[in-house]
Amino acid sequence: MTRMIKDSSFWVAILVTLLCATAGSLLAQLPYFSLIGALVISLVLGMFVQVSPAVVERSKKGTGFISNKFLRLGIILLGFKLNLVDLADAGVKTILLAIFVVTFTILGVYTLARKFGVDSDLAILVASGTGICGAAAVMGVSPQIQVPEDQRELKQENEVMAIAAVAILGTLFTFIEIGLKPMLHLTPTQFGVVAGGSLHEIAHAVATGGAGGPVSLDTAIITKLSRVLLLAPAALIIGFWHRSRTNIDREDVVRGKLPIPWFMAGFILASVIGTFVPLGATVLGWLVKFAYLFLGMAMAALGMSVNFRVIFKRGKGVFLAAFLGSIVLLIFVIIVSKLFFKKNKKRIDGFAKRSRIINSFF
Repeated sequence: MTRMIKDSSFWVAILVTLLCATAGSLLAQLPYFSLIGALVISLVLGMFVQVSPAVVERSKKGTGFISNKFLRLGIILLGFKLNLVDLADAGVKTILLAIFVVTFTILGVYTLARKFGVDSDLAILVASGTGICGAAAVMGVSPQIQVPEDQRELKQENEVMAIAAVAILGTLFTFIEIGLKPMLHLTPTQFGVVAGGSLHEIAHAVATGGAGGPVSLDTAIITKLSRVLLLAPAALIIGFWHRSRTNIDREDVVRGKLPIPWFMAGFILASVIGTFVPLGATVLGWLVKFAYLFLGMAMAALGMSVNFRVIFKRGKGVFLAAFLGSIVLLIFVIIVSKLFFKKNKKRIDGFAKRSRIINSFF
């Protein structure tokens, strides 16, 4: 760590990725760009840095550190966005819906991707992004996919491809759901459940839920956060599953290395603190803002190492699996919202106020 800090490439990488993340955060506040989200914009800006090979080469060692360590720090801070009491108050139906959506979307998209010839590691990443919370889920699950040193570049390509798929399709389905709204004849609560239960990024759920009014927006946010809550357990399960089928991981287990990601424990601890410690909505908002800043820097670092040829060559099956999975997910959540969320829930005023303050930071 000390040696890395003394390396000039570290500070070049810090500066470049910080600029990309800051620009991504600012652009995400503009109309239409808000549908894409700060994380994906930061990734794209990182890709644009490749027009200057000298900058990419000069910051190469530092970008590897940022895409690894800053990612974990961002995931931990993102936990402050989750309020466990509000999720409990949302009702058993919302939690059960989130569990069902995450479980069967991951299994379904993974199975489809494998049928289309997508390799296992990439398939589980795009399935996680589709089922949980987009780019943040891809980057949260990716550290659980342990690979030999000579496959690190391939792993980064898989991350970018999975993020691209969930970002593009999430944006597409945002417009589809807003367009379908008049034809679905849903109550504001039901439309919020559809938005939060089917869309990939938090930004997508917020944009779509907002189109249905305040009640719809609040419901969309809390339904989406119910899925985000499952990032930690899903990552743990995927990690154990991946280790059970790879020789490299069996060797790690034999040596006594526990396959438990410390940053996921930090994510859960942060959500507990955010729930039970009276930090205040403003402080929570800034903590989440820093979470997106660190995640944005990690995404920019990832974008700086993208191999575009490989992505275009291998992306067909990934996009097709995620697209079909998103269609099935949307239909399922519409049916569930009509059957089980018939009445508007009583609005949680504390949650509504806090969620608006936190989301006003983005």
